[in-house]
Amino acid sequence: MDIGAIWDLIILQPMLNSLIALCSVLFNNFGLTIIALTIIVNALMLPLTLKQLHASSAMQELQPKLSELQKKHAKDKQKLAAEQMKLYKESGISPTGCLLPMLVQMPIWLALYQSIIRVLAVTPEDFLGLSQYLYSWPVVYSMVPLGNSFLWLDLATPDKYLVLPILVGGAMWVQQKMVMTPSADPRQKSQSQMMLWMMPLMFAFFTLQFPSGLALFWVTSTVIRVVLQYFVTGWGGLAGIFGAKKPARDKKYKKRIAQVEEPSAAADVVEPGQALGEEEVSGGQTGEEHRRQSYPAPSRTVKHRPRGGKTHRGKKR
Repeated sequence: MDIGAIWDLIILQPMLNSLIALCSVLFNNFGLTIIALTIIVNALMLPLTLKQLHASSAMQELQPKLSELQKKHAKDKQKLAAEQMKLYKESGISPTGCLLPMLVQMPIWLALYQSIIRVLAVTPEDFLGLSQYLYSWPVVYSMVPLGNSFLWLDLATPDKYLVLPILVGGAMWVQQKMVMTPSADPRQKSQSQMMLWMMPLMFAFFTLQFPSGLALFWVTSTVIRVVLQYFVTGWGGLAGIFGAKKPARDKKYKKRIAQVEEPSAAADVVEPGQALGEEEVSGGQTGEEHRRQSYPAPSRTVKHRPRGGKTHRGKKR
């Protein structure tokens, strides 16, 4: 059995048949079914999604230190790699922390995408191809073909009113803006700005070409990600727009990152009078007690004001 057959048997067929069966529960409305199944899939993958968001946020917090290491060891790649791994280990952050959850989620999203495309069959050839993926469930055969109407949309064709492309592009722009962090590096800042506009525009263009059912899936999943991103990291890059401060989330990671700060050179310089501090000296005395005994406080001369409103010369003022 080849990889394609294994994919169809284990992932694609269960997703596709679940989509059709769910439609029978939701009043035979395929638009509601797409939204509902997208929410269900997100709920099932919530632990992985939260792990990915936390790891991505921690990597963003660690980025200034990584930039410093890159400048410091720009000519020694081996030393740079060793210092980076040391920094990851000390801060308790794994560079694969945001990659592994994404790799697990990708097959699920791909299967949902393929299921929507195949169920939205509009030609006899498409129906013929769909039949080989259907289970022998009575509810499945009674629902096929599914209705394509939802609100103003024909789910099998692109949105001619351009509402979905705008929603897809706008939701993705918000998500990209939330994960952006200020950077003093011009190169990194330029890359962030490019990603901020390139991804939303690219998916908005795809929405003009693909069926509206797929665009509805993109909008729903992106809105869910925006909500989860807010509860994990706050408004992020949108904080300045809304006038809100970014809440202090991910305290566990930030505490670890703060503990690996490089000691400043000023910490090695001891000011006069601070050598003893509160450390114990001979005789069990603290540094403060030793200073008080060795350097008594200078006495002050207090001048008493003459009574009777007279000065020291005996004259009235």
